Amino acid sequence: MPSTDSGVTTLLHEAVTALGGQERAGQVQMAEAVSTALAEGEHLLVQAGTGTGKSLAYLVPALLHDQRVVVATATLALQHQLVERDIPRLMEAVKGSVDTSYAVLKGRSNYACLHRIREGVPDDQGALVDVPVGSMAETVLELRAWAEKEAEDGGTGERDNAPRHIDREWRQVSVNHRECLGAAKCPFGQECFAELAREKAQRSHLIVTNHSLLAIDAIEGVPMIPEYDAVVIDEAHELTARVTQAATDELAVNDVERAARRSQRIVEDDSADRLAEAADALSDAFEATSAGRIERMPEQLGAALALARDAARTCLSAYPRETAGDGEADPGRTQAKGMVQDVFANAERMAADLESDVLWLSEPPPHMANRVPPRLHVAPLQVWGQMRDKLLTDKTVVFTSATLMLGGDFNAVATSIGLKPTERVVAEGEPPSGDGVLPWRGIDVGSPFDYGQQAILYVARHLPPPGRDGLGKAQLDEICELVDAAEGRTLGLFSSRRAAEAAAEHVRTVLPHLTTLAQGDAQLPELAKQFVEDPHTCLFGTLSLWQGLDVPGDTCQLVLIDRIPFPRPDDPLMSARQRAADKAGGNGFMQVAATHAALLMAQGAGRLIRTTTDRGVVAVLDPRLATARYGGFLKASLPPMWTTTDPALVRKALARLAAG
Repeated sequence: MPSTDSGVTTLLHEAVTALGGQERAGQVQMAEAVSTALAEGEHLLVQAGTGTGKSLAYLVPALLHDQRVVVATATLALQHQLVERDIPRLMEAVKGSVDTSYAVLKGRSNYACLHRIREGVPDDQGALVDVPVGSMAETVLELRAWAEKEAEDGGTGERDNAPRHIDREWRQVSVNHRECLGAAKCPFGQECFAELAREKAQRSHLIVTNHSLLAIDAIEGVPMIPEYDAVVIDEAHELTARVTQAATDELAVNDVERAARRSQRIVEDDSADRLAEAADALSDAFEATSAGRIERMPEQLGAALALARDAARTCLSAYPRETAGDGEADPGRTQAKGMVQDVFANAERMAADLESDVLWLSEPPPHMANRVPPRLHVAPLQVWGQMRDKLLTDKTVVFTSATLMLGGDFNAVATSIGLKPTERVVAEGEPPSGDGVLPWRGIDVGSPFDYGQQAILYVARHLPPPGRDGLGKAQLDEICELVDAAEGRTLGLFSSRRAAEAAAEHVRTVLPHLTTLAQGDAQLPELAKQFVEDPHTCLFGTLSLWQGLDVPGDTCQLVLIDRIPFPRPDDPLMSARQRAADKAGGNGFMQVAATHAALLMAQGAGRLIRTTTDRGVVAVLDPRLATARYGGFLKASLPPMWTTTDPALVRKALARLAAG
């Protein structure tokens, strides 16, 4: 890699010193690589292990870059860490030497809406209701008071800073992009939190946002972010899933019914009634369609979607046109029209039945059938093509995460985000042989941790392979023996809620002297707090514990993984992607299912070692990690821990750790 200007190294050193931190070789290597990528116009994939200090390693070169840089994260937790801690401290440390202006951009619904707060919320008939009623009234009034104080004090009005609330309550004080009246039509446009955030972004050198907003801006083509030159994508292992999520639409019968009901007081012809009739046809079609992936569009469903599409189009045409002299917009009409636009757009996409989309009908579990209606979903079969065409062609992109090398190299992740292995720069002076976008490099800057000395990977080879019926007696006994040896201090990562609850119940019965918590017993932050405060505690849960939970120290000395987390065979999108890969001549199982499992396992195993003094065991109760052909690919995706299949050895190691 060409040498970079020492400016980035000098500024990084100043920043680390000012923040009282310790400079690490991997952090310096990453900062120089990011600086070179921005200067040379090359894409970069950087695997940086936990504890590298990667946020400073990309923020410093981003500040030195001569044009605007966007930083996109997958989770609110990391965005919060950057905005509340890392960036302000960094800006204070380097002020005077670079442009330290920065802004945070989120989707419109993440900001309180002053119009909705001051004028009321449209009810089912579209009339504005001033005061909410029922159990949520107190919280909504508290949110309104908070938003007014934010406006008075020059605050941001962001949901993250609001008093405690649930989604339903927040919707009473916010709007989505379709419901927004627009700054020019809104009497409070000058004070609007979302507009002020965009204006600040226009004046800033660095913009922090999330993967979803980046996808809407770059891939969907909806302008959300001011013009920028380069983007750093942190938590890049999540990007494909987040872009897919942003490009997924859904439709339920009650969406169509509500749009029709709200339109009936606005349109003068019978088009709203025809939209209501389309809802009835859609309801009948849903009843006649089996839940799961729809590989061939049933005639009745196709006809019902076309009817909903055409009725929504006609209804939109019947809406009275707004003219320049109309003055303030009617919020009830804006919201109702937005509902009809959503129905039209989603029904049109679904009725098109494109090969590039996957369509499926989801049904709620039996105990929720009366409260949650069936929904039709449509998602892109793949997103790498869109990312390649819309993001990678004219911007420099830096992808970083602790888990980008799956199976020992970058190819699986690079391919999933739209980069071709042939476009990789392997050696200086050798141009890549690809025919596409900017060339890319991949570097692993390592980790400050000595995994071979700090961690053991234990594969329970003697156990039977996991079955469809959940955890068997052998697995439950193994869990208890390991937890007993560790005297608690266990994070259990399970493939299903049922398995987590069964394991928790068994451990409570066999080891009543330990505290065993299961996901769902309380809110996750509360469970994590209890887990940290008492070392003789186990915390068992599912997907949200696999990623993002940070519990350094003696709290967690054993991470249990019940089975290799392959996608469910009935997952409509994953199974469609796997089949498409097979059809294209590839190995769908390895490209989709094994890659998905490798990523999750790497993230799960990463919960164990969070500092240079942590010690412990990752125990995988699925013997296929040791016996199956794909086991080598999965193990190569994990940190380089010392590996054993000897249960007695592992129990002794855990007992020694527990004894201190």
